[in-house]
Amino acid sequence: MLDITSILPSKRRVSPKGWVSFNCPVCHLHGHSQDKRGRGGIKLDGHNWSYNCFNCGHTATFSLGRQLSYKARQLLLALGLDQSDLAVINLESLRHRDLLDQIIIPTPKVRLPQFKPVESPPGEVLDVNNPAHAEHVAYLRSRSIDPTAYPYVVDVSLHRPGITIPFTHGGVVVGHTTRFLDARKPKYITEQQVGYVFGCDLQRPDWSVALVMEGPFCAISLGGLAVNHQTISDEQAAVLNSLDREIIVVPDQNKSGVAIIDRAAELGYSISVPPWEDGIEDVNEAVKRYGRLGTLLTILENKESSQLKIKLRRKWLVKRIQR
Repeated sequence: MLDITSILPSKRRVSPKGWVSFNCPVCHLHGHSQDKRGRGGIKLDGHNWSYNCFNCGHTATFSLGRQLSYKARQLLLALGLDQSDLAVINLESLRHRDLLDQIIIPTPKVRLPQFKPVESPPGEVLDVNNPAHAEHVAYLRSRSIDPTAYPYVVDVSLHRPGITIPFTHGGVVVGHTTRFLDARKPKYITEQQVGYVFGCDLQRPDWSVALVMEGPFCAISLGGLAVNHQTISDEQAAVLNSLDREIIVVPDQNKSGVAIIDRAAELGYSISVPPWEDGIEDVNEAVKRYGRLGTLLTILENKESSQLKIKLRRKWLVKRIQR
């Protein structure tokens, strides 16, 4: 196995508690300037190690018998390794898995949920050329959403006009939600299985980050994910972690957003609370105002991973809500 001390910068110091400190090589990935104060620290335990930067908040761990996580790969690449080196580390680590399983009591983990197929929602697939669907098409376009970019369903037999979004996982329908277009309540009626995260089928294998929002229209606006709640369940966290990429939670800028920020911090995810104009409360409203690219840039520019900075953004949001 790789001796990680062999690739650490020569300019480093060791604390009495065993932390090896050096200039963090990944601060720039989190929107910070280059670290010159040695705020990155790694603690070794045999072949296992954990890393934390007190400037950008980057954290990463490695345990023998497991594959390198996304954040661990980022760190090692920044320290000078290449993709072939990472492949060798993964292979050598996995060779130890069987032995370790015999001597280590595994920590209980939430299993990935399994979703049962359900019947497709009733109605017709939205057709921009169908006069009976004109109201539904106009609604989507009013939200700057391409009505042809997702297989929306229209059930003209409903007593209330509404657009149904099929929930798919692995290309199979596993639930759905209907957004009614009138002013009556409830606005939504949803059938969702435990642990389901909308938008996994929208993700691409070459993407390095996944944006997590509360609602499906926000997710569709930027090719992101939606938990359809004001929090993230353990089962949904298992689904998000299985994507093996950085998770950035973009909360609604209202009371529900405060709760999901707390949960995201608990799970170790990044968050982004851009300073959008007053009246813009979610990603979809931002897309209407700034466009897709403009909204995406504001999200990435305001991403925070440091627990301290996440708390500061939470305080900012609370003050904004109270204005």
